Amino acid sequence: MRVPFIAGNWKMFKTQAEAAAFAEEFKTLYKGTDVQTAVCAPFTDLKLLVDAFRGTGIMVGAQNVHFAENGAYTGEISVSMLEEIGVDFCIVGHSERRQYFGETDETVNLKLKKLFEGSIRPILCVGESLEERDAGQASAIVSRQLASGLDGIGADDIRRLVIAYEPVWAIGTGRTATPEQAEEMCAFIRNTLIEMYDEDTADEVIIQYGGSVKPANATEIMNMDEIDGALVGGASLKAADFMEIIDF
Repeated sequence: MRVPFIAGNWKMFKTQAEAAAFAEEFKTLYKGTDVQTAVCAPFTDLKLLVDAFRGTGIMVGAQNVHFAENGAYTGEISVSMLEEIGVDFCIVGHSERRQYFGETDETVNLKLKKLFEGSIRPILCVGESLEERDAGQASAIVSRQLASGLDGIGADDIRRLVIAYEPVWAIGTGRTATPEQAEEMCAFIRNTLIEMYDEDTADEVIIQYGGSVKPANATEIMNMDEIDGALVGGASLKAADFMEIIDF
């Protein structure tokens, strides 16, 4: 049985002072739950959050990583640096990284391979643009992202993978894929994994939906059979809203 997993993605928000205030408030709201919970924060907040959430069951994720162990990559962070902090997860291939910072299926693949060498679990983001969906290419785009991103990665590693289906047209726009649209694509992703690996392996992969998830629509989305969780953007910035989503 896959355990539901809800992760917040703070994007480029929250100073250390703001992160500390969030952590204190969130710890008072958070209670025993069967839902795995993580906060994916800017690099500057990670150590603070790991320390603040220690012993609570709340996990911490990074939003990006480099595929090299070290080197002349000014401004980048390595897997070992994140491991030293105590990070549990790392987002890879978010559409904003692809759109603004040149992330490709090939660099996604390198980052996934590097993460799988260590202890940090990747959250792989896939999804199509509005133009691609309107052109009937959504499945082809997601299939390509999976095939290229997971090239050369074995089944044992795939079982540790989290996949977040994030239609680009629903990220930060206020638009949300209908539960049926999200369910259809998450089912397609799982079926693609069955074809690439096998049914037992695919059944262990957590598949989240992301794209304007908020308290008002979380229950309907999470009740779909093939959706195992959510990658939450803006609604994760407020402790009460994020907790309401976790309590779906």
